[in-house]
Amino acid sequence: MPPSNLSHQNNKIRIYLGSALFLASSIAATFFIAPVVIACIIFPFSVRYNIGRAWANIVLKMAEIFCGVRYEVEGLENIKPNEAAIVLSNHQSAWETLAFRCFLPPQTSLFKQSLLWIPFWGWAMATLKPIAIDRNSKHSALRKLISRGTEALQEGLWVIVFPEGTRRSVGEMGEFSAGGAMLAQKSGYPVIPIALNAGLYWPRYSFLKYPGIIKVKIGPGIESIGRKAAEINKDAEDWVAQALQELS
Repeated sequence: MPPSNLSHQNNKIRIYLGSALFLASSIAATFFIAPVVIACIIFPFSVRYNIGRAWANIVLKMAEIFCGVRYEVEGLENIKPNEAAIVLSNHQSAWETLAFRCFLPPQTSLFKQSLLWIPFWGWAMATLKPIAIDRNSKHSALRKLISRGTEALQEGLWVIVFPEGTRRSVGEMGEFSAGGAMLAQKSGYPVIPIALNAGLYWPRYSFLKYPGIIKVKIGPGIESIGRKAAEINKDAEDWVAQALQELS
């Protein structure tokens, strides 16, 4: 076998082996930490949240060790830890649902209600004040986002919204739904736009993880007071679209 083909074959073996080791170790970490989170239901929310954040950090560290997946964040100066905000971000993989817990302030996010029924992981997430919605009932989901989201913001939690609605392929950006922007209009809290290219190295719905550096760009806050949801949403969507072009 020529040296180039041998190198390519060795790369494929490393990627498959690393991805398998990552999957096994992340499942083991979840089965270990999830019952701890559930058992801490008797303690303040901050205790459970910090344990969940530690789990997210552990999983990302294992992704770095086994798969060579790292990340860089630009724009952290736009984060004001003591001021709650609404994040509107593009969505390419499961990576960002973990990573946001590592470098953003304490937060809640939208979840499909059915995810909370998953043994251990879902039960643990249910203790972390998620905004669980039924996607089949759009009006009910929007009302819940606005009411529960406003409560969370007033408690000092950030609210994470992926307005594309589902994970998208690299190079594809879905139209932003207006739910997060409507929450901003109704609550008066600012929007922080975020763009990322996680799908390049942590593809959606894929077992394989590829070595590389995921890039994240955090934009300046978008004011919502006295503005319509459509204007807020367009500003966020335009910023994310431009940032994604720069990342590519």
